[in-house]
Amino acid sequence: MPAVMQSAVPSTKATRSLRWRVVDIVVASVLAVAIGVVFKLWEFGYEPISAASALVLPGSQSLFGGVWLLAGPIVAIVVRKPGAALYAEMVAASVEALLGTQWGWLTLEAGLVQGLGAELVLALFLYRVYRLPVVVLAGAAAGLALGINDSLLWYAGLDAGFKAVYVVCAVISGAVIAGLGSWLVVRALAATGVLSSFAAGREHTKRAARASA
Repeated sequence: MPAVMQSAVPSTKATRSLRWRVVDIVVASVLAVAIGVVFKLWEFGYEPISAASALVLPGSQSLFGGVWLLAGPIVAIVVRKPGAALYAEMVAASVEALLGTQWGWLTLEAGLVQGLGAELVLALFLYRVYRLPVVVLAGAAAGLALGINDSLLWYAGLDAGFKAVYVVCAVISGAVIAGLGSWLVVRALAATGVLSSFAAGREHTKRAARASA
C-alpha cells in the first residue's frame, strides 16, 4: 500500500501544477490584450516594409509576420499551462479584429492556426520545458502555420516558388521574432519583478543570485 501511495503522489503534483490559477488567467488576458494592440499597430508598419520586401524577393514579406506570433510564446513562457499559447493568440487576434483590420474576422482563424502551431511544440515537451531552443522551435512552428495558412487562404493562385519562399521566410520570422523575441521580452519583464508569482520570475531571481554570489 505505501508503495502505491508513493507512486501516485508525483502524478497528483504534476496534474495540479498544470492547472490554471486565477492569476494565470488574469495575467494571460492582460498580456494578450496588450499584444493585440501591438498587432493592430504593426499593421501600419507592415504594409510599407512588406511591399518593399516583396519587390526584392516575392514571398519574403512573411519575414515580418513574426510580430503577429508573439502573443502565444510570450504568454506560454509566463503562464506555462496547457492551452496558454492558443488562448493568447485568440485573445490578441480578437482585440486586433475589434479594433478594425483589413483581414476582418479571418484574423481569428489566423490566430487559431498560429496558436495551435506553437501549442503543438509545447505539448510535445509536456509543457515542462521553456528553454530558449524549445521556445524558438515553438515560434518556428507558429511561423510554419502562418506560412501554410496564408499560402492557402490568400495566395492560392500564385506559383509554388512564391509559396515556398513565403513559408520558409515565415518559419524564419517565427523562430527569430516570435521565438527569440518572446524569450527576450519575458526575461526583460522578469527583471522588473512583475513576474515574481511565476516560474519565469523565480528563474530570474535565481540567475541574479548566482551572478551576485
